[in-house]
Amino acid sequence: MASLLNLARGMGASSAKFFVGGNWKCNGTHASVEKLVADLNAGEVPSDIDVVVAPPFIYIDWVRANIKSAYKVAAQNCWSKPDGAYTGEISAEMLKDAGVPWVVTGHSERRLLLGESSGTVGLKTAHALDVGLSVIACIGETLEQRNAGNLYTTIDLQLQPLFENVKDWSRVVLAYEPVWAIGTGVVATPAQAQEVHAYVRKALTDRLGKTAAQSIRVIYGGSVTDANCNELATQEDIDGFLVGGASLKGEAFVRICNARAPAAVGK
Repeated sequence: MASLLNLARGMGASSAKFFVGGNWKCNGTHASVEKLVADLNAGEVPSDIDVVVAPPFIYIDWVRANIKSAYKVAAQNCWSKPDGAYTGEISAEMLKDAGVPWVVTGHSERRLLLGESSGTVGLKTAHALDVGLSVIACIGETLEQRNAGNLYTTIDLQLQPLFENVKDWSRVVLAYEPVWAIGTGVVATPAQAQEVHAYVRKALTDRLGKTAAQSIRVIYGGSVTDANCNELATQEDIDGFLVGGASLKGEAFVRICNARAPAAVGK
């Protein structure tokens, strides 16, 4: 892995705008969502970053109407085709019509629990972009894949359908989420996270060119908290976070959003 990291170095540090996403997953009641939104509205986040929260579908419209403009709203998933006879699915066209600007694709929980393939993720991502949405596209390896020496093979296989289908990378944020660190309390060390982010940046550079690769946000997700975010944020190829459990705690999430603020960096 070290040799691959050395190859990735020299690709140029990211020039991308910092990005923090909060994935609320399948959590919440109307009362708890109201409190979370109130706590987020009471906090101050830097004006020079992008912050996106992804509530469960049933609460999206209320959150969009009541959260302050510093936060944008995302859906946690969408269908890969236009409206039609797809019972239980939500189309990208519906999200666009409802004023939802972002959608998450390829989260590991959908890959593992619902059998979504990387090919499907590529199609969903491309269709959402064609409709006019921006996309947080997730990639990441299981512990078994990492221990078997297949970390980079897995990343390559997950990136390939995105390279084949995405035409406009300016509205794509890539989220590297090692599956073994999601919801486990185990977080990749800053060096481990940076190593994979640098590899992804090299892959982007090889396919899209250096200028495009430097502008694409590659964010980290995997048990990110307000206790570990500051050190992770110092890594040159980590452009932000996709936060799970900690995004359900308003004050903690606001602190994560401030991970690159001068006061936080100085801690």
